[in-house]
Amino acid sequence: MDDLSSLIDPAATPAGDDPMRPRPFRIARVRKDLADTFTLYLTALDGAPFAFRPGQFNMLYVFGVGEVPISISGDPADPAVLVHTTRAVGTVTEAMGRLKAGDVIGVRGPFGSPWPIEAAHGQDVVFVAGGVGLAPLRPAILAVARHRERFANALLLYGSRTPEDLLYRREMPVWRSRHDIASHVTVDRATGRWTGRVGVVTKLIRSGGFDHRHAVAYVCGPEVMMRYAVQALDAVGVTADRVYVSMERNMKCGIGLCGHCQLGPHFVCRDGPVYRFDRLGPLFDIWEL
Repeated sequence: MDDLSSLIDPAATPAGDDPMRPRPFRIARVRKDLADTFTLYLTALDGAPFAFRPGQFNMLYVFGVGEVPISISGDPADPAVLVHTTRAVGTVTEAMGRLKAGDVIGVRGPFGSPWPIEAAHGQDVVFVAGGVGLAPLRPAILAVARHRERFANALLLYGSRTPEDLLYRREMPVWRSRHDIASHVTVDRATGRWTGRVGVVTKLIRSGGFDHRHAVAYVCGPEVMMRYAVQALDAVGVTADRVYVSMERNMKCGIGLCGHCQLGPHFVCRDGPVYRFDRLGPLFDIWEL
């Protein structure tokens, strides 16, 4: 893709300016994670840091193609590098997957509500992820790792379709060994030399490993997976007021104006994407809303 940095004046797009105007970021590195999944490492052309909170998302604009909402996957303690992990599943993300180091992309954000990590201080923290749903949870996991002493047990329960679909597989052992964040992984279908667990992620929830009376859970993945994960958490005693989910909807503007991401009375880009489940539950029970 052509270098468009010469067409954009970085001084005209400072942080905190018009939320509808993209800031230009240069791609520092592209990492191929899975067959259809990749990670972009971005740095601002104006050199300004990009502060965000775990759970927030950006609108990423591929010049000449379009714009899509992508959750931020980087470390909130490192605002100099903006990280996004996504799947190539449509016109814009497929074009994004063809970008190379040195190309320029537009960024609007950060938008939306964060994972309330402070809600788990002094308690067990349980991350429940399905597939690429681990990417929006990664900043929260890194935040817990950085302040591990503020939490009791820390647990990642992660499910994917096959072993080949496991995301951040090299990081999970590091989270376990350096930060005492236990990782339990399962796959829907075992392939190759896989000798680990086979089954849905709700089986990991039922296996326990945390104090249900004093646990806070953060859940992200396909909507049907989150639906059953919340039910499994409730079954073991983690009440809805201690469960947070991230809703992925068709965000277009990022500021609650266009209505594309409306979920009942909510605009997910403004009121979400992270919700405490007891506030979302009645809407979540309506399939295909």
